[in-house]
Amino acid sequence: MFLRHPILSLVTLGYLGFVGWITLGPAPYDDRTAGILARVLELFSRHASTEWITFNLIEFVANIAMFVPVGVFFVLLFGRRQWWLAIVFGVLVSVGIELAQHFWLPTRVADVRDVIANGAGTMIGVIFVELFTWPKAHRLKREREREERFARERDALLARLRAPIAR
Repeated sequence: MFLRHPILSLVTLGYLGFVGWITLGPAPYDDRTAGILARVLELFSRHASTEWITFNLIEFVANIAMFVPVGVFFVLLFGRRQWWLAIVFGVLVSVGIELAQHFWLPTRVADVRDVIANGAGTMIGVIFVELFTWPKAHRLKREREREERFARERDALLARLRAPIAR
């Protein structure tokens, strides 16, 4: 897998490093980011039509968005047929992050909702790749079936030509 796709493997490891940097740092975000987020949430809370947009919702959606590329990268590395493995590894990465936050990062809060959001993001990434690559995979399967049928017909014809002629 890693030897077949060395560049994709490096990009995947780089992105996982970025996810680790975001999720395993001492604080979830700095003061500047907190200020921007507070202003945006305050703006949403002013209007009845957007007051449902809360910090928890933004955090949940951000976790989903952060793990969509994880699903994409993993399914590209493992292959379309092993899409389920991409989901398993995405969830395992998320569980590992939450366990690290729980046991070793007192300034971070481990939450099962993060695992759910990250798993959902991974699944969205896998579904995206599966849908995007389906036409080519379907075409390749039809071509392979056509080649196999041609080979069977060729072998049958050659067998008939080699068989002694019955008189």
